[in-house]
Amino acid sequence: MRPKDRDLARQLEAALRCFESQDLPLPGISSVATRGAFIEQLIESIRRVKYISVICNSQISASRADPASDIFDPIKAAVLRMREAQTDDAFWFVFLSVHFGKHRVDGWRLARDIYGCLCLGAPWDWARTSADPREFRRWLGENQTRLKSGGVGRRFGNHRKYQSLDAWSEAGTGAAFESYVEWVRPPRTHKALVQHAYEQANRNPRAAFECLYRSMDKVASFGRTAKFDYLTMIGKLGLAPIEPGSTFMQGATGPYSGAVLLFGRRTGATPSRPLLDDWVTRLGTRLGVGMQVMEDALCNWQKTPSCFKRFRG
Repeated sequence: MRPKDRDLARQLEAALRCFESQDLPLPGISSVATRGAFIEQLIESIRRVKYISVICNSQISASRADPASDIFDPIKAAVLRMREAQTDDAFWFVFLSVHFGKHRVDGWRLARDIYGCLCLGAPWDWARTSADPREFRRWLGENQTRLKSGGVGRRFGNHRKYQSLDAWSEAGTGAAFESYVEWVRPPRTHKALVQHAYEQANRNPRAAFECLYRSMDKVASFGRTAKFDYLTMIGKLGLAPIEPGSTFMQGATGPYSGAVLLFGRRTGATPSRPLLDDWVTRLGTRLGVGMQVMEDALCNWQKTPSCFKRFRG
């Protein structure tokens, strides 16, 4: 553990003990090893979430939004577009970052080459894609072979490793792009979409998050993790006044396994997902961390519960 994190670790340890004495036991971290690993995963998750605020307050090269550049980065590109008041493109870059993900070896190459039209034409930015998503699907279909060959690594990130690049299947990239456009419904803007949800939720950031989360069911290939990642990112970037009020345990895999391990079984039965969601929310409140931190930490901790391991991609 880094020396600068030790104070935070002590605070988290104290909060965990307080939760155990006043709320619920945490049998999954009864040993020194499991407790230490869980605390380190919490710290790592806190650091990842804070990293976005660091980006938002940093100087960013214009090359981050240039698909011809080796340093293309859709998250940093989203920040650039925010600063330029090109809000729709900022949201679009976030969508691209989540749909393709960052591969631990290939980086953002897949997102970069598709957004950049393989340097064969104008980028598939929001204006072009939303104007004619069927044309994008035709282009994608015509370039399938090129995107999958040529000796260039173009792979989806870990959270999207089962995603299809197919242009015409119901769950492929073509369908994801077209259904995302249909979700926004141009000429309505992303900002108007978010504002409508915010007003529907009586200006409650957590209720607005859930409203948008439910509405994203219509975006092809966007399951629980993709919806959660997309909405938390637009919230962290300041594109929308929203935040998750729970970990949305229904449909979760890694976070669910982590919650079951942490809280244990009661009278031989596994707690229900809604009950686990409630317990995780209560624990997050006690720890003073948001639901994205809890979701991320539980997911990574359950992979190696007795030994802290840093996960990327």
